[in-house]
Amino acid sequence: MVPAIKVEHLRKVYPGGVEAVRDLSFSVPTGCIFGLLGPNGAGKSTTVRVLVTLTLPSGGRAKVQGIDVVKHEDRVRHQIGYVSQASALDAMATAREILTLQGQMFRVPGRQLKTRVDELLEGFGLAHAADRTVGGYSGGMKRRLDLALGLVHRPRVLFLDEPTTGLDPESRATLWREVQTLARETGLTILLTTHYLEEADQLADQLAIVEHGQIIVEGTPDELKNRLEGDVLTIELGGPESDTASAAEALSRLNGFIGVQIEDRTLHARFVHGASIVAAAVSAFEDRRLEVAQVALKRPSLDDVYLSLTGRSLGEVEAA
Repeated sequence: MVPAIKVEHLRKVYPGGVEAVRDLSFSVPTGCIFGLLGPNGAGKSTTVRVLVTLTLPSGGRAKVQGIDVVKHEDRVRHQIGYVSQASALDAMATAREILTLQGQMFRVPGRQLKTRVDELLEGFGLAHAADRTVGGYSGGMKRRLDLALGLVHRPRVLFLDEPTTGLDPESRATLWREVQTLARETGLTILLTTHYLEEADQLADQLAIVEHGQIIVEGTPDELKNRLEGDVLTIELGGPESDTASAAEALSRLNGFIGVQIEDRTLHARFVHGASIVAAAVSAFEDRRLEVAQVALKRPSLDDVYLSLTGRSLGEVEAA
């Protein structure tokens, strides 16, 4: 079966020599939610802009539904829906007017379009506000309208570029449920870009972690987390001059030690059986007169995967 999206050795270099995407390759099966996870500036949005025909690649090839995005951009555009990072809704128009205009642009026949607009307004919980101007909508309502807008013409592939950025936790969770329902009930192929670890974990069937315009690892969220053995013991040292080298050595001497990553004053150590090692770790630090500010034990997360591959947590990269 032809994949819904096929990217081979994609490159994008902007004027001035900025290489946003370098030798990127991946394939998305039909009906899959595929996530591109990485910090801002990793090249995720540029990749999507190439795939939705908004910018030309500098090298490589990309196909959507088997159609080359450079050679047949008009054909590609009729196959896809696109929800960009920044909402571009007309604040003075109503939701019904915006959806109707979108359908007319894609030449959806009049009677079908009216039915489709009503269906989307109801499905995304906007029917009660369909004839109110969008300027009075909440952030969550506007984002649901953005999502509905990308679906008016019944696309085969939907691109969601950082769809929940700026939303409060409740609105974000609501949108996650709507995306999951959409994929499950329609079989729509979805490519999602995000820098939220929980979002990627919750939504993606397949996931690629992107760093500096390249994919550094790919698999299901569970496969990626299972790459890391044991439990993760996170210890934050107190005091202005924390001796992380001494702390790392103390951890390495404990039973079941696998490895440790140091991030500023915080150590992320993996042990075969983490639950049995917490007290011993704290005692070892006390023997060395190392002040402990905080201790946490958990199973490996996607952030731990990212940390193990890059030496930095995703949160640290975002902050930088």
